[in-house]
Amino acid sequence: MKALITGASSGIGREIALYLSDLGYDIIVVARNELALRELQREVKTKVEVISMDLTDRENVWKLHEMYKREPIEVLVNDAGFGVHGPVTETDLEKDLDLIDLNITAVHMLTKLFLKDMKKRNLGYILNVSSISGFLSGPLMAEYYASKNFVLSYTKAIKAELKKEGSEVHISCLCPGPTKTNFNKTAKVEFKVKPYSAEYVAEYGVNKMFEEKTVIVPGLKMKFVHVASKLFPSIITTNVAYEIQKRKRR
Repeated sequence: MKALITGASSGIGREIALYLSDLGYDIIVVARNELALRELQREVKTKVEVISMDLTDRENVWKLHEMYKREPIEVLVNDAGFGVHGPVTETDLEKDLDLIDLNITAVHMLTKLFLKDMKKRNLGYILNVSSISGFLSGPLMAEYYASKNFVLSYTKAIKAELKKEGSEVHISCLCPGPTKTNFNKTAKVEFKVKPYSAEYVAEYGVNKMFEEKTVIVPGLKMKFVHVASKLFPSIITTNVAYEIQKRKRR
């Protein structure tokens, strides 16, 4: 059994890699931080392949698939991503574009490419990591929220296609709320509510993926947010999101 996990150097991606290894999977871990991946490699008992790669570069995404398209990848986890905080007119455009390349383009490409391989074998699981933000619009983090909306919508559409085809390939979307990771440091924000542990989110997400659940929301509080996003008008949820993000600014 073999799994490929992007964004595996820290946070949820790292914990997913550890958990899949505990379940007996050989793992391929991908991130820019090779040192962190090597540290992860020393912690697991199954076979680990370390790929230090920047997935904001589209050519690297093609290369990654080319490296493993002939191998029986049973689980693909698209976790790599980051956020940018601030008004749209103030955030750096180049950083915005890197966010789009990593959070959207890389997820789209890897999902599409490995899905084709899995469909040929009629076997496999894909777990795309979105966020509770994927249900909302997010002033002061507009690009991030929009990118996670894409991941959620894209995953749900593929799930419907696979179901109509009677495929044994399964795809899920993990939508965690605040989680104790390096995310807030990168985005330059501070959570004002107690975050969930990355270990809890990872194990919950993987277990629900294997149960073939489409949308996975860890934690009762976040499940309430999910329901509320459906019940309340978008003008209300957007204003709430604005106030939450405004309080996060350092």
